[in-house]
Amino acid sequence: MAGARGCTLTTMAENFTVVIMAAGKGTRMHSAVPKVLHAVCGKPMIEWVIDAAREAGAGRIVAVTRPDDGVAEGLPEDVAVAEQREGEGTGSAVLAARGPLEEGEPVLILSGDHPLLTSELIGQLVRTQREEGAAATLLTTEELDPTGYGRIVRAQDGSVERIVETKATQGVPPEELAIREINIGAYAFDPEELVSALEEVEPGSNGERYLTEVFPILRKRGRKIVSHKTTDVRSAFGINSRVELMEAERLARRALIEEHARAGVTFESPDTVVVEASVEIGEDVTIAQGVSLKGATRIARGAEIGAHSTLVDARVGEDATVIHSHLLECEIERDTLVGPFSYLRPGTVVREGAKVGTFVEIKNSDVGRGAKVPHLSYIGDADVGEGSNLGASTITANYDGKRKQRTVVGKRVKSGIHTSLIAPVNVGDEAYTGAGSVITGDVPDGALGISRPKQKNVEGYAERVEEGTDG
Repeated sequence: MAGARGCTLTTMAENFTVVIMAAGKGTRMHSAVPKVLHAVCGKPMIEWVIDAAREAGAGRIVAVTRPDDGVAEGLPEDVAVAEQREGEGTGSAVLAARGPLEEGEPVLILSGDHPLLTSELIGQLVRTQREEGAAATLLTTEELDPTGYGRIVRAQDGSVERIVETKATQGVPPEELAIREINIGAYAFDPEELVSALEEVEPGSNGERYLTEVFPILRKRGRKIVSHKTTDVRSAFGINSRVELMEAERLARRALIEEHARAGVTFESPDTVVVEASVEIGEDVTIAQGVSLKGATRIARGAEIGAHSTLVDARVGEDATVIHSHLLECEIERDTLVGPFSYLRPGTVVREGAKVGTFVEIKNSDVGRGAKVPHLSYIGDADVGEGSNLGASTITANYDGKRKQRTVVGKRVKSGIHTSLIAPVNVGDEAYTGAGSVITGDVPDGALGISRPKQKNVEGYAERVEEGTDG
């Protein structure tokens, strides 16, 4: 099955450390949730950065947080946390992680709010750092509007001489404003050079120590600073608002869908489909318009997911068909048919070749191989045997007011329409129930269970209604 996104061996870099800037509550998101924990395609944005770093070969990942900002609690267990307890700015944040930085491995500084940065680009940045023998390598691009970004001024030998900040253009020479190459905020460093340079950076009048202030210091020392230029502008996409979060979601979702399509999945209307990063889809699967696939959903080869279906943590077997239905924490095996308008709730298993039809709700039940629940039924806490056929509006009454009770329907049972099975109850193999019956006791194998009042016909009733004497 195709997963969310991968990294080929050709992009892997050797072992290195990654420090991710993760601090901050993100007040511009207008949310109690820390900014970097907001989800993009079902995964916190910082986990996109973490996963990309792992895929690129990072040996250690450290997230810099603030005390009590809530970020550390939302991180994967194998990510180290460095708390920034003093100082302001990106330079102070990096110094908070100085312990791991002093272990000798190359270090990358990444932003936790840049979820579209790929493992391929991270690997390329590390390799450029090593191949150039540089003290620092910046990730740059010429593909964006440079307004407001730091422009890259190069020395005669092609190395990076300095970064010119252009948020305010007053006093910036025209030749520097004409530069299109910009710094997009991802860096590789020699760790020893980085720490010693940061120790020389003095906080500004606003109390902040900026990471970019190490470059003039390294240059003054005669250390080499280079750039890795990319055309992948998505890597520069940072999130500071809900609007930018929506755009990141759109871009990431499209990338996921294209990856699944390259792996053999057909999307009939890709712009209307929601696919989360954790979803797996097999070859020759067809996804119709308006489908939402979320969580740990797994769809096997050859299945068809019909229009406007929603699958959350669901498993779909080979060649199964889902039509306009909602599946939640359930499993349907191969060659099953579900829908339209079915609702499969947690704990439900629909076995091979079975059918769950129109306006059927099933909860915590096992529907046997080849069984049919065609329409208008509720099956809760039940075991339905192989080859059974439950008539329209068959209901399991599974709650006695105190506890949930279980219903067991044997093999090749045929229930009449409007049958109510009052749990706990067992219906034997090849048994029948009469239409409209309320079954409160067990039905033996091969028997007919029937429980309803004898029909009574009142002669002349219509005439009496017309005359108003029906009372």
